[in-house]
Amino acid sequence: MQPLTGVRILDFSTLLPGPMATLLLADAGAEVIKIERPSGEEMRTSQPKIGGDSVNFGLLNAGKRSLAIDLKAPGSIDKLTPLIASADVVIEQFRPGVMDRLGLGYEFMRAINARIIYCSITGYGQTGPKSQIAAHDLNYVAESGLLAIAADSAGAPVVPPALIADIAGGAYPAVMNVLLALRRREQSGAGCKIDISMSDNMFTFLYWAMGEGVTTGKWPTPGGGLIAGGSPRYQIYRTADDKFVAAAPLEQKFWENFCELINLDKSLRDDGIDAAATKRAVAAIIAKDTAATWTDRFEQKDICCCIVKTIEEATNDPHFVSRGLFARKLNIGGHSVPALHTPVSPTFRAGVTEQEFPTLGAANDFLN
Repeated sequence: MQPLTGVRILDFSTLLPGPMATLLLADAGAEVIKIERPSGEEMRTSQPKIGGDSVNFGLLNAGKRSLAIDLKAPGSIDKLTPLIASADVVIEQFRPGVMDRLGLGYEFMRAINARIIYCSITGYGQTGPKSQIAAHDLNYVAESGLLAIAADSAGAPVVPPALIADIAGGAYPAVMNVLLALRRREQSGAGCKIDISMSDNMFTFLYWAMGEGVTTGKWPTPGGGLIAGGSPRYQIYRTADDKFVAAAPLEQKFWENFCELINLDKSLRDDGIDAAATKRAVAAIIAKDTAATWTDRFEQKDICCCIVKTIEEATNDPHFVSRGLFARKLNIGGHSVPALHTPVSPTFRAGVTEQEFPTLGAANDFLN
């Protein structure tokens, strides 16, 4: 039996944060009923498509059920009431106050079901001066200060290659807190309301920057700090064939091994003297040879270095393939594609090799 077997989740969310959260919960055995408007949520129309079906929607909603209903139509709340009474968890990501105006706020649901766990995911939280501001992932990363320390060679912030706030600030904390709430409900019998703020949760990633700033009064600057480009020990270096080495020999033993391997001048190995000079010297050495040459030299060496891979190269890496990351399949438009890998351990997943995603309104029998 999966750990969340018997847990029913009503998912009112769209796009990425909420659907990602409920995907993880579904992977662990929860029954997820996706509440959609009659025309379907926005992600169903996103590109690319296979056979008319959105790949992104399919990846994020595998294993769920779809219920299509106009929440503003007369009688819609009455139709949902039996489902609310039977639900364990509700996840929504409207702006604060929207669910209340629809008649589906926490107090309404709690009156029907005192055990319900009601999780709201928003950009800035349920309270505070910014709670009603429209924003996206890039804004949350920018507002938290995280974006300011990721700089290009000209010192300008760079656009992150992943939706950090949506996933790490929204989806993952939602799952974590829902599981904590389920555990506490086992102890107390009572549900609760959970406020997940994607921007709040960006500060967790700034533990080192916060520690440095509040202790020394010197806050990290763009391209500065140990893990933000200020150290030759945690750096990206260009090779002779315009590929890149990701070098992370942070600890002294790894650094010494690295310096020996590249034959760095002994006068530059103490990077505490002149980090910039050491970085320039390392960059010049790496630039002399190709990525293939460095790959061979790094082989079986204890130095925490590798070549930066493309996404296509990474998905074909024998290591990841051997671990079965892409073994599960998803049927989209009649084609079998790799299902999205999630951090739910295979120990807790069902032994299903090919999944489906819900057609719009296929679970409307719940309303009868």
